[in-house]
Amino acid sequence: MGENRIGLFGGTFNPIHEGHLRGAEEIREAFGLQEVIFVPAAAPPHKGMRDVIGVHHRVEMVRLATLTNRSFRTSEVELKRPGKSYSIDTLRYFLEEDPASRLFFILGRDAFMEIETWKDFQGLFSLSNFIVMVRPGFHETPLGSQLPKALLPFFRYDQEGKVWIHASGHSLHFEEITFLDISSTKVRELIERGKSVRYLIPAEVEVYVQKHGLYGRKG
Repeated sequence: MGENRIGLFGGTFNPIHEGHLRGAEEIREAFGLQEVIFVPAAAPPHKGMRDVIGVHHRVEMVRLATLTNRSFRTSEVELKRPGKSYSIDTLRYFLEEDPASRLFFILGRDAFMEIETWKDFQGLFSLSNFIVMVRPGFHETPLGSQLPKALLPFFRYDQEGKVWIHASGHSLHFEEITFLDISSTKVRELIERGKSVRYLIPAEVEVYVQKHGLYGRKG
């Protein structure tokens, strides 16, 4: 039996959109992942909660969006922990659940560049491999600018494999994906203005949003 390669895709998913799904699918295929687990954050420590709807709604929208992909599943692990949602706790949870698995933590470039503000950020790379989703053309970026300065002393660049290697042996990949210029912020703004979000979010998610009156204009 080969190793179980698991992708963990954490985020607010407020709401989940087609860019999230396409990115996850391209990462799954490129890295030969058995599955990609979407992990909606209950209380994201780096975002103001004013515009973030309840986690139960966000989890249900992720579940609906991923139902038709047998390689995708949704985890409610962050709902079950009180307080803020920290990625290092989530990584430890999945390692305890399946110690033999090889984890790949998936995130976007913007989130990665702020990773030194995360709880125990140095420890993250000792627990998991990382895949950072980037726009086409990223690999022309000078090596010294690809990582936050706080991380550079702990990584070396493998020129042959085009990959960064952490002192723990885990790898850090920058994967160019099809860029869909969609953001959850843009989706929320369109809904609030009563505009169509068709083809930006899955049809099942659009129905759920309408049914529950989510992101509607206030007042």
